[in-house]
Amino acid sequence: MRFIFVFIFSVFFAGGALAKEVVKFGYLSDPSHEAVMWALKNGKVKSDSIEVQADALQIPALIQATIAQTYDVVQTAGMAIPRARSKGLDLRIIGTALRYHKAGEGADIWVRKDSPLQTAGDLKGKKLAVYSLGSSGITLIRIALANSHGFNVSLKDGDIEFVEMPPPGMPAALESGTIDAATLIHAQAFKAQNTNAFRSIVSTAPDNYNKFGVRMVSAVLAGYGKKLDAKPEVHREFLRLLRASVEYAKANPDEVFGSVAEATGTDVEFFKRWFAEYSDFPVLMSQEDMEAIQTLWDQAKTLGMLKESPDISGAVWSKTLRE
Repeated sequence: MRFIFVFIFSVFFAGGALAKEVVKFGYLSDPSHEAVMWALKNGKVKSDSIEVQADALQIPALIQATIAQTYDVVQTAGMAIPRARSKGLDLRIIGTALRYHKAGEGADIWVRKDSPLQTAGDLKGKKLAVYSLGSSGITLIRIALANSHGFNVSLKDGDIEFVEMPPPGMPAALESGTIDAATLIHAQAFKAQNTNAFRSIVSTAPDNYNKFGVRMVSAVLAGYGKKLDAKPEVHREFLRLLRASVEYAKANPDEVFGSVAEATGTDVEFFKRWFAEYSDFPVLMSQEDMEAIQTLWDQAKTLGMLKESPDISGAVWSKTLRE
């Protein structure tokens, strides 16, 4: 009997010890992010206390998931935070997802190689395709066009006609002349640079860096107040694990980039360029990130894209991991 009791106790104890807290994470569907997530998804970085269930989502689905609180942690636009909080949703920033490089290769405006458009000034009165007017990325492009190039970027009576469309349709729309210019997503921009099918006429990330002196942040990691307050260590462990996954990718590019390139059908050189010239995925927040997000909100309010610009300090989780 004693043997049976010890055996049963051991099984239950082991089961309890092995039970992990599940953290559901929704992130942007993009080849670059599969490189970020690779080590985590393939067991190269592990946690003794949590298990991450991660789903890649398109931008509209991410927006819906943020509002519906489908996930414990969601990668979302910096612009989503003040909008959610103004409606009573206690959405807090817990980390930095996408921080632009100073060179900012991923925030250009592209035209056909034979287009008559040569400079930013030529965009006046033209149709510019954008992937999501509600995103921080497009908001930052509009901020650059307003501050660095003098455009009225209003959607009603502005100098440019913004045409919202799914990213996969942009190259064909450019080729056909349906639109005059487009804000290609990172993988498309990389392809454009390699094939010379399109050319860049505006680099908005350097425009914003030169204007405001900080590397802008387009996407953040966000959590919900009640969950954060109830289980702070779970969320801190999630951040640690995600950061470790990013660091693994940087330390083992041949292994990670090669695997993701094969799985996604993406040129392996794209990943090298993305990490070096397009964006960082730092996870941890810096003081500069907070200044960049505050600048985004302040400028968005000035240009009529936000009703209010809250104080960034009140929107950032107090127990997040700092860079």
